[in-house]
Amino acid sequence: MSRIYNFSAGPAMLPADVMKQAADEMMDWQGSGMSVMEMSHRSKEFVSIAEKAEADLRELLEIPDNYKVLFLQGGASSQFTMVPMNLLRGKESADYINTGSWSKKAIAEAGRFCNVHIAASSESANFTTIPSRSDWSLNPDAAYVHYTPNETIGGVEFHTIPDVGDVPLVADMSSTLLSRPVDVSQYGVIYAGAQKNIGPAGLTIIIVRDDLIGEEMTGTPTMFSYDTHAKAGSMYNTPPTYSWYMAGLVFSWIREKGGLTAMADINKRKADRLYAFIDHSDFYSNPVDPDCRSWMNVPFILAHPDLDGTFLEQAKKAGLITLKGHRSVGGMRASIYNAMPEEGVDALIAFMKEFVKKNA
Repeated sequence: MSRIYNFSAGPAMLPADVMKQAADEMMDWQGSGMSVMEMSHRSKEFVSIAEKAEADLRELLEIPDNYKVLFLQGGASSQFTMVPMNLLRGKESADYINTGSWSKKAIAEAGRFCNVHIAASSESANFTTIPSRSDWSLNPDAAYVHYTPNETIGGVEFHTIPDVGDVPLVADMSSTLLSRPVDVSQYGVIYAGAQKNIGPAGLTIIIVRDDLIGEEMTGTPTMFSYDTHAKAGSMYNTPPTYSWYMAGLVFSWIREKGGLTAMADINKRKADRLYAFIDHSDFYSNPVDPDCRSWMNVPFILAHPDLDGTFLEQAKKAGLITLKGHRSVGGMRASIYNAMPEEGVDALIAFMKEFVKKNA
């Protein structure tokens, strides 16, 4: 059976070259006689895998030396708790920017630990835009400012890094990390679940500035302390070893493809082509402010919602799957992360054209 194009928001497609290498090494990693799945996380074999993965990630993102990189479990959702536990540092409030479903979840969890100040929100616009920076009401005494650069459900994305002054900026980059270059030095903490652009589910990457480590709130569980994991090299307990290995293969693949500048060029081309087709169609539409459209997640609506089921059924037969929009917004959604080839986007556009001819 030939490979299909999987437009899932996550777990998402992985690069074919990475999958092939993992398959070749499944039973015997580089002559070790065992799979990476079987290795002790403290063995010299796995330590070499871990060290190379971190070195490659640091090179790709040009991570400054005064930042730790952590490879942890728990998904990005665990960071909704770990961020306030580690970053409040005696302060009582934090600023949050509310631009969609994932922002709201982060806000709800932070509210368990501190006073959450909503510095800006696009909820009144049904999360189809980003509040103008001039309208934000930031608290200069906040412990940190948290935002979600890309909302996977609504397809809304920041295309610049917000200036928040000297207050540490925290970003949930689950759906954007490694899709383009980013100035890590502008952030206090970046965190990301792996299952979009990085690798399979099970791994969470945290990039945290050194001065924000070691002052967690009283009562923070050992496993929720950044200091615990930083001191142990992410091996305080058994880490998600196979997901870490797979992420390392993806890092190598990105380097071979020309790095993050090349990824950005490809990702922008994919998004531009799909949006251009939607915008010139009378049958499909995208509800997001054009200045805030996501490169990674493209929601679209059919002119006749009663055809949604038919669209999905016929798309699946054409080898295009997981296009159903999130249940909270409906319609369709095409997630086009790094591993989605340009040919996949072209195939989707061709199908959408043919569907209009048959059903408009």
